[in-house]
Amino acid sequence: MVRTPLTPRERQRGERFGALLRQARGERSMVDVAAAAGVSAETLRKIETGRAPTPAFFTVAALAAALDISLDELASACADDPAQDGPAALSA
Repeated sequence: MVRTPLTPRERQRGERFGALLRQARGERSMVDVAAAAGVSAETLRKIETGRAPTPAFFTVAALAAALDISLDELASACADDPAQDGPAALSA
């Protein structure tokens, strides 16, 4: 399977998601959070640094549970800002 390249917007959304996870993790170690979520520390590292900007839904859900963040909070914090695109994008 060949993946299509991510758009700049998708990469930025992944970076916002990673930053949110880093902030929510606070003083907890990456290893502890990854173990609580059932993912590898390397997976969490890739997500937090934006190298894995589109993690699987179940990975996102597990990380949200481990960090006590609702999926709604994650979605709204990482959603694209329509204002970035101007009025033309809103009517599309």
